[in-house]
Amino acid sequence: MNQFNALLSTLKKQSVYIQTHNFPDPDAIASAFGLQKLLGARGIDSFICYSGRIERYNTIKMINTLGITVFNTNDLGHLEQNDEVLLVDCQKGNSNIRNTNGNEIICIDHHPTFMEVAYLFKDIRPEAGSCSAIIAEYFIENDLPLDSTTATALIYGIKIDTANLTRGVSKLDLDMFYALYQLSDLDLLRCLEQSTLQFEDLEAYTNAINSIQVFENISFANTGMNCPEALIATISDFVLALAEVQFSVVYSIQKDGVKLSVRSEFQKYDAGRICNCALEGIGNGGGHSTMAAGFVPFTGNANDDSLLIPAIQDRFLEKLGKSFPVR
Repeated sequence: MNQFNALLSTLKKQSVYIQTHNFPDPDAIASAFGLQKLLGARGIDSFICYSGRIERYNTIKMINTLGITVFNTNDLGHLEQNDEVLLVDCQKGNSNIRNTNGNEIICIDHHPTFMEVAYLFKDIRPEAGSCSAIIAEYFIENDLPLDSTTATALIYGIKIDTANLTRGVSKLDLDMFYALYQLSDLDLLRCLEQSTLQFEDLEAYTNAINSIQVFENISFANTGMNCPEALIATISDFVLALAEVQFSVVYSIQKDGVKLSVRSEFQKYDAGRICNCALEGIGNGGGHSTMAAGFVPFTGNANDDSLLIPAIQDRFLEKLGKSFPVR
């Protein structure tokens, strides 16, 4: 039995929910949209939902341009405990997903697992650069029709999460990219890839540039207060492009804690493991070898919270084998 048929065999209802992580990006939306189309081909209705905010401009543009319908779980008052929930591009127990009233029985993801969960079905492939590639394979291996809008969404998801096939890309991502290419609307794809920044994003870039500290080849930068999670990640990629930087930590102070995005050069440092170890005991973090994220909540003690950033930096430097004082 192939993966998609195995997934279908676990479903008992004719209407289900597809949940992404709290701040869905193009890969999460594309994966959910593709899965919705797959289920629809088998006569199963589904609703795409998330529990946080859609912050990234290119995600909003993608949703509007491709006509994808998504719901915030706060607006799904009818979601009940026995409703079946399919997680895509996320896993239970991670800081980037909130539990719903539903029963999360299925997980499709490409991030490493840090907590074992007894799903009825799971297809978790940390070696894949994108979740969209996994969903695309379901179409291909089952010889299911793939319309140009869905193909465009999936190829866009692959391109975004692999930085145009240059970061964390796997054979699956490449195979699905070429399979989708002939089916996609390339003019529509170019439209999605243009104008992905807003003028207000420049303030966060300015904050990061003005605050950056580099210890040998490790950098720390502050994007400013309440910076959107997706933008923190984009700026972390931007900082890693510096010739002097091989490990980038970019953070933003939020109302309830510190949000971090971590990037590393390929095969130089394992960003996911380092982030997970550095934040152990004070927060949580994890991800792939070249890209990771973390969150450290405030304690409520003003003195402790004021020392949180230096403490986080010290922890990263220690795990990276450095002993520089944090200035």
